[in-house]
Amino acid sequence: MTELSNIRCVGCEGGIPALTKEEINQLLPEVSGWEVDPNGKSIRRRFTFKGFYKTMAFVNAIAWIANTENHHPDMEVGYNYCLVKYTTHAVDGLTKNDFICAAKVNELGAVV
Repeated sequence: MTELSNIRCVGCEGGIPALTKEEINQLLPEVSGWEVDPNGKSIRRRFTFKGFYKTMAFVNAIAWIANTENHHPDMEVGYNYCLVKYTTHAVDGLTKNDFICAAKVNELGAVV
């Protein structure tokens, strides 16, 4: 469990700067398995599962996190995988909220 997974997202309607490259590099080690997209505006991770049912259980658990944190990922879902991508659209880049949610999703991946 990381420190990030123990805190809540802060509402963001824009008006704040996106994280700098240095800030992103400081937070990235706290979300094992995630990578920064080449554009530097989002993070993503691919999870794989043994079958459709476990994949969908994971997707539903992510939906619960998204509702709880009011921060929603983009997802690509297939039979035995889910690609999760976080960005903060209001700032056209990354915020700490993206890393908080990624940490919470990592904890799900360990139990599904």
